[in-house]
Amino acid sequence: MQYIDNIIFAVLLIVGFGLFFKSLKEIYRNIKLGKFIDRTDNKPERWKMMTNVALGQGKMGKRPIAGFLHVLVYVGFVIINIELIEIIVDGIFGTHRFLASILGATLYGIFTATLEVLAILVVIAVILFFIRRNVLHIKRVSSDSEELKGWPISDANIILIIEFALMMAFFKMNSADFILQSRGVEGFHQLGSFPISQQLFVPIFNWFNFDSSFLIFTERAAWWFHFVGILVFMNYLYFSKHLHIIFAFPNTWYANLNPKGQFNNLDSVTKEIKLMMDPNADPYAAAPEADPNAVPEKFGASDVFDLNQVQLLNAYSCTECGRCTAVCPANITGKKLSPRRIMMKTRDRIEEVGKNINKNGKFVDDGKKLLDDHISREELWACTTCNACVEACPVLIDPLSIIVEMRRFLVMEQSAAPQELNLMMTNIENNAAPWQYNQADRLKWATD
Repeated sequence: MQYIDNIIFAVLLIVGFGLFFKSLKEIYRNIKLGKFIDRTDNKPERWKMMTNVALGQGKMGKRPIAGFLHVLVYVGFVIINIELIEIIVDGIFGTHRFLASILGATLYGIFTATLEVLAILVVIAVILFFIRRNVLHIKRVSSDSEELKGWPISDANIILIIEFALMMAFFKMNSADFILQSRGVEGFHQLGSFPISQQLFVPIFNWFNFDSSFLIFTERAAWWFHFVGILVFMNYLYFSKHLHIIFAFPNTWYANLNPKGQFNNLDSVTKEIKLMMDPNADPYAAAPEADPNAVPEKFGASDVFDLNQVQLLNAYSCTECGRCTAVCPANITGKKLSPRRIMMKTRDRIEEVGKNINKNGKFVDDGKKLLDDHISREELWACTTCNACVEACPVLIDPLSIIVEMRRFLVMEQSAAPQELNLMMTNIENNAAPWQYNQADRLKWATD
């Protein structure tokens, strides 16, 4: 019976990480539904980009207050959870503060003191984030924004509450441990330094004058809560926008390194033009009749299957921070377009397809598409292709690439461009210019 705690711990650890990796495997499968794209060029630049943007939070400083708070939460929460290593070893082998035996008393004291300082900074940042969303109602991150009503704002608040609760458990555990150490209770050796707990929380414990048995229960309860809370947080990520904690790294590595606004050519169009320009080519060689089983290649995208894998990774990496929408000129002038909504709806459609596959073993046509059922044509044509959203994204997401692919489908597959575009394309075809005048008159402007 003395090992029952260790057994329960090991079971929870295996189940928690097992469910987590199962969720990641499902997301990986969903991303692979997209078209393959080779983004393995210029590896040194890609590693540099990932280190600067994902690890170093290089683009967060453009909004200094929010950026600073985010860095506090990010750095603090990540470093604090290094303690998870100690928790796992202590939980499996029944030790207490295992890292002290590795680091030595002095280094371990510095380590625990650093964790405490970071933890209180995380608490302050989390409270300020909660106030910004729910009290100050800053539109970009609150329910005042149309696309954040309902689950998205609840999701953000749930994460803030979980982070706050985990940090409080951390301080509760350290405070009870410190008092037990000072009392010389068996099993609680003089290890670690807890400056924040000593100043803010230990006086509260001392005021109530709890006996040692209650403090042992409190320390153990907080320790278990912290451990189980981390497992819950980890598995909650599957349902949350906070997947960017993980996916920001591959997303920045696979980012488009070409100049912003550079239009990619479709291989299918290039082949067709080359065929048309080759006087010796057989015009019927590429016809569907030549191969009855051939599936004509689609131009552009009407559903998530037509997007590439990096675009689907973009959708899962979206932080829903709204920086893209805040700088979008179409959105600012009252148009329906919101780049953030484009990414959120793309992710919604991927999840819809994923659930379809889970239910049927394969995708069964559900009569829905990303186009029209999730993203409207009005949104697509409101975009000015200015790349402001791409520049603003803190994790290098490219909403514009999805908009362009869906526009391609509308123009090249459905001939459904707005009248203004159809007029321009007709002029280019007839006059070799976007304007409606004869080619012979093109140089008249220079007559004088």
